[in-house]
Amino acid sequence: METIEVTALPPASTKPTTLLIGKFDGLHLGHQQLLNEANTLRESGEEIAVFGFSDHPLWVLKEDSKYEKSLSSYQDKLHLLEHASVDRYYHIYFTKEYAQITPEQFVREQLGQLNLTRVIVGEGFQFGKGRNADVRGLANLCKEQGISVITLPHVTFDNEKISSTEIRNNVAKGRMESVQALLGRPFETTGVVVKGEALGRQLGFPTLNLAEIEEYVEPNPGVYLGVVEVHYEKSSAHYFSLISAGYRPTVNGETYKVEAYLLDFSGDLYGRNITVKYLRFMRGEENFNGLDELVENMKEDERNARQILGLDINEE
Repeated sequence: METIEVTALPPASTKPTTLLIGKFDGLHLGHQQLLNEANTLRESGEEIAVFGFSDHPLWVLKEDSKYEKSLSSYQDKLHLLEHASVDRYYHIYFTKEYAQITPEQFVREQLGQLNLTRVIVGEGFQFGKGRNADVRGLANLCKEQGISVITLPHVTFDNEKISSTEIRNNVAKGRMESVQALLGRPFETTGVVVKGEALGRQLGFPTLNLAEIEEYVEPNPGVYLGVVEVHYEKSSAHYFSLISAGYRPTVNGETYKVEAYLLDFSGDLYGRNITVKYLRFMRGEENFNGLDELVENMKEDERNARQILGLDINEE
C-alpha cells in the first residue's frame, strides 16, 4: 500500500479511484462496512484510497483530552488498511489551519486532485470549516466534479450506532468484551519489550514491560486476561497472558504501565515487538498490604485465568 503524507494539497493522481474519508480510528465494524462496499464496487484498473486524518478534530480544536489518544496507532492503521485491500493512504495532517478549509475548497482543491470515480462515506459524515456541510452538501459539490457519492447507513450494535468514541469509552472502563464486539477483534496495543525493575521475576511472575505505547487509549487500571503475540522476523507466536495495566500502587508506582505475564513461557524477549490483546477484565487495580499479599493475589489471578481457559492449574 502506498502511503502519502499530505500537509497542503495531495499530489495529483491519474488512476481511477474510490475514496473513503475519515479518521478511521480503530477500523471498527462501521469502517469495515465502508471498506467492504469499496471492494464490492471496485472495477478493473480501479484503486481504493483512504483520506485519513492524523489527529481527532476535537483534540486539535478544543484540546479535549478524551480524544488525544487513539484506539489504533498509525502503524496499526496502515496494517489494517492494507489487509483490507486499500491501495493508497493519504495521511492528512489535521491542524487548526486545515480546519479552516471550506467545503468548496475541500472538494474542488483537495478531492479534485485525485481522479475520483466515487466517494463512500457514512451517513453522519460532516466536513469543511465548522463541519457545516453534510453528505448532501458533499454530493452536490462532488456532482460538479463528476464524482458520485455513496452514503451508507450507520452500523449498529444493540440498537446503538457503532462509533470510535463509544469504543474508546469502553476501553477506558475495561469493557473488553464490548470492545471486541464493536471492533470485530480484541483491543490491542503493540510496543517493544524493555527492561523494568525485575520485581515480577523476583516474585515468581516474570513480566514483559511494554514501551512505546503512548499513542493508545489507556485501559481501565486492573488485571486482564489476554493474548500476547510475539513478533519475529518471519513469524509470530501467541501466548495466553495475564496483563497488568495501571499505576502499581503496592510498589509506589507513579506512571501508567502495561506488563504482561505469559502463561507457560520462559525466555528473553527484550527488544522484541509484541502485541498485547485484551480479552477480559479480571479485577481492578488494588493497593495490597505488602508484597506477600500481592503475590497471593497474583497466584489467584493465574488460577482463575487457567480455569477460564481450560488450562492445567499449577499447584504448589
